[in-house]
Amino acid sequence: MSFSKPEAGLVINYSFLWPHEADRGREEGVKDRPCAIVVATEDGDILVVPITHTKPAPARNAIKLPMGTKKRLGLDDEPSWIITDSLNRFKWTGPDVRPLPSGDVAYGLLPYKLIQQIREAVISHHKIRSQRTIER
Repeated sequence: MSFSKPEAGLVINYSFLWPHEADRGREEGVKDRPCAIVVATEDGDILVVPITHTKPAPARNAIKLPMGTKKRLGLDDEPSWIITDSLNRFKWTGPDVRPLPSGDVAYGLLPYKLIQQIREAVISHHKIRSQRTIER
């Protein structure tokens, strides 16, 4: 297995644990999914947000992932959203980071403007206390 250097905007294959799953006592996500790293510190602390095909409710803040970016990352051609009010925090690499068929754990990097948009949304949720961070 090959591990890319963790950095903001890197999309990794990860077993994301949603807040509603954690509330039911689950310790591992139901499935592996692409997740974008929002923060990666020098000592290995990582914050990720999930990427999902499920269209979010109108009141939920999410960012639609541009189709060109999806194709460049090697993702499918279905619409996807980056959910910015649910995060997982873990130590790199952690047992929930999963290899892709290539042997790496990363799909690639998001464009800089999209990374900034995600960060702004995450900070906004944090300020109004409308996000959940699950410690893994």
